[in-house]
Amino acid sequence: MSAHTFAAATGPLSQLPLHRRATVTEVTPPEHSPEWGRLLAEIGFMPGEQVQIMARAMPGGDPLVVRVGDSTFALRRAEADCIGVRADEPKVAS
Repeated sequence: MSAHTFAAATGPLSQLPLHRRATVTEVTPPEHSPEWGRLLAEIGFMPGEQVQIMARAMPGGDPLVVRVGDSTFALRRAEADCIGVRADEPKVAS
C-alpha cells in the first residue's frame, strides 16, 4: 500500500507509511490471542490516540518501532495488524 493510497483511508497500523501520523480507530485482537487487546490498551493503543511508525526492522520490517502519544514501543507486525488507524491529513505549510 503506497503512502498516497493510505492518505485518505483507514487500515491496520502495520500498513501505515513511515512517519505518517494517524489516529487509532479500534483495537481488535485475534481470536487466538484475545489478551492482546488488554495488553495493547495498557501501553496506550486506545481509540483516539495519535500513532506513528518511526522505523521498520530490516530485513522484513518486523518488528515496528511505533510512537503512541509520548511513548515509543517495538511491536510485532501481528500486533500492529490488530490496531486499526485512520491516517491524519498532512499539515500544509503556510
